Amino acid sequence: MARALIVGCGCRGRELAAALVATGHAVRGTTRERSALAAIEAAGAQAVIADPDRLATVTPHVEGVSVLCWLMGTAVGEPEAIAAVHGPRLESLLEALVDTPVRGVVYEAAGSVRASWLERGVEIAERAAATYQMPVELVRQDPCEHERWLAGAVEAVERILSR
Repeated sequence: MARALIVGCGCRGRELAAALVATGHAVRGTTRERSALAAIEAAGAQAVIADPDRLATVTPHVEGVSVLCWLMGTAVGEPEAIAAVHGPRLESLLEALVDTPVRGVVYEAAGSVRASWLERGVEIAERAAATYQMPVELVRQDPCEHERWLAGAVEAVERILSR
């Protein structure tokens, strides 16, 4: 059994959490909103408050985690903040993970945010993989195709864990 941290545990994140829990993994899911905690818990995950715009709220939840899932492909909010979670926030997080037990990262590389932001995130993730020898898996399935997306995300997590 491994533990996954899902950053961005909205609808798809909860589906991924439930699928991972069903296969015997422990899952911790983040949300910015207290009102979403119960829905995450209902999916079988430990729910925590964390904001990807403020990495200091995310990093304490990395303890005991084997794989981190950065599910920001359909992030909402101010454009600058959304761009940052696929740029400098992601880059800082990946650098910080080097000194943790996290074995790899799953990056959602598809969604409704600007394609250029997602591609920037892919570049950052691939550079971190090469620089830090950190396994990175990309989920490129369209999130609107729920079953394909979920299968791709589960497979990405399992590939990280099987290394």
